[in-house]
Amino acid sequence: GTPATSLPVKVFKKGEDGTWKEFSSGKTNEFGEIHELTIDELFIEGLYKVEFDTSVYWKALGISPFHEYADVVFTANDSGHRHYTIAALLSPFSYSTTAVVSDPKE
Repeated sequence: GTPATSLPVKVFKKGEDGTWKEFSSGKTNEFGEIHELTIDELFIEGLYKVEFDTSVYWKALGISPFHEYADVVFTANDSGHRHYTIAALLSPFSYSTTAVVSDPKE
C-alpha cells in the first residue's frame, strides 16, 4: 500500500455531559503520519475518539467509499502520560486499526 497523505484527522474528548468536543485536528503528512496533536498538559485522563475522514480522502482520489469515517475510541487512563501511536490500514470498503501505547518519548 501507500501512505494516506492529506487525510483529515480530528481528535475528540468526551465531556462530562456525554457529548464529544473537538480536541485537536490536522492532516497526515507525505508519510501518512500526523504528530503532535496535543501537549502533555492538555492530554488528561478521559475517553477520546480519533476520527479519520476517509470519505474526503477517497473522494479526492475519485473513489466512492463505503465508510464516511474510521473512528478509534480509547481511554487514556491515570497511569501517567503515555505515547499513543494509532496505525490505520484503509481501503475504500474496510479499515483496521492497531495501537501501540508506550512511555513518552524523551
